[in-house]
Amino acid sequence: MARARIDDLAGRDAVATWTAAQAAGGTAVDRNTLALAVRYTLQVLAEVAPGGTVEVRVPPFGAVQCIEGPRHTRGTPPNVIETDAPTWLGLATGSTTWEDARAAGKVHASGQRADLGNWLPIVR
Repeated sequence: MARARIDDLAGRDAVATWTAAQAAGGTAVDRNTLALAVRYTLQVLAEVAPGGTVEVRVPPFGAVQCIEGPRHTRGTPPNVIETDAPTWLGLATGSTTWEDARAAGKVHASGQRADLGNWLPIVR
C-alpha cells in the first residue's frame, strides 16, 4: 500500500521551520515537524530521482528507494544510505555537502551506487 503523498505546502513549511531553527543557533523543532520535514524531503528525493537501486534511510522517520538501475526485491538492498534526521535535512537543504557529511562519518553508505552527491540539495 502506497503512503499518502505529503502536501508540498505543508512539507515546505516544515522544512522552513527546521531551517529557521538551525539559523537561530540550532534550536530543536518539535518531533512532528522534524518527522514531516524528513518525510517530505525523502518524498521529493524519490520524485526527482525515481528508481529502486538505492535505499535512503533516515531512522526512525522514513526510507525511500530511488535512483534508476537494478532493483532489489528481497532482503537488504546492495546500495544503502543511512543517516540521522539533522544530517539528512542539512543535505536536503544544502547546508551540508555530501562530501562533508561522509568525511565526518555522519552518513553511512554501502554499495557502488550509494552516492547522492549529484542529487543534492533537493529543496531550497
